[in-house]
Amino acid sequence: MQIPNHRRLFFLLLFVLPLFTMLEVAGEEPRTLRVLCYNIHYGQGNDGEYNLQRLANVINAAKPDLVALQEVDVGVKRSGRLHEVKILGELTNLKSHFGPTQHYEGGLFGNAVLTNLPVESTLIQPLPYTEATPEVTTYPRGAISVVVTLPNGERLNFISTHFQHNVEADRVAEARAINQLFGVDKMMTILAGDMNAEPGSEPIRILDEKWKNAIDAGAAPSAPSANPRSRIDYIFYRGESLKMISSEVIAEPMASDHCPVLAVFEFRNP
Repeated sequence: MQIPNHRRLFFLLLFVLPLFTMLEVAGEEPRTLRVLCYNIHYGQGNDGEYNLQRLANVINAAKPDLVALQEVDVGVKRSGRLHEVKILGELTNLKSHFGPTQHYEGGLFGNAVLTNLPVESTLIQPLPYTEATPEVTTYPRGAISVVVTLPNGERLNFISTHFQHNVEADRVAEARAINQLFGVDKMMTILAGDMNAEPGSEPIRILDEKWKNAIDAGAAPSAPSANPRSRIDYIFYRGESLKMISSEVIAEPMASDHCPVLAVFEFRNP
């Protein structure tokens, strides 16, 4: 008995469509994770103006999932006693977390994280540094670490840090401390910060021992923002689930004295 054409089409769709569905699931497109690193110079732009909305506009334009901020003021006299972390979180519609490293002008100064991902835990970690003397001005250094949950259910540790600006031995000690603290965990991890060290320098070589450097092929300079000459801002990562698909220094000459660095990663369901 010959089956009518319309019934044959029905049986074809009945058995073939589920097969295409299974193939689509098996070959699911990877998801992306956009990571921004930005030293915001406590809100002050190169025109001398303190303008958090301008910084928020830069961040929003990058559409990040995770943001590592350095040189952030909370309640500090010079920046008008504002809670810069909270305000930037509101202006970007991202959850905000502050990691202070020192008291300054009646407030606190340090690093911060902004994210649109669920946050499981936070850690504020001091790093080694040399105490200031009348001859050499140094600052306490630290890192803030947040564990977030990715859309695929995996956990990721995200760290914002800032190394000493004028003592090479401090930067070396801080790089070693970062490796010991965060470079041995099997958890997927992204490290971002102003390392105050150029590619090939000892602090970066130390970090390279434990991390992949999400740097663009040309190692574009990131500071000073008005006429960048040095690459000192970085994003590093660990974990087989992460694959870097692009990295760039964003040309932004006014909002801060550093340009932001953006890296885009992809990850698949485990």
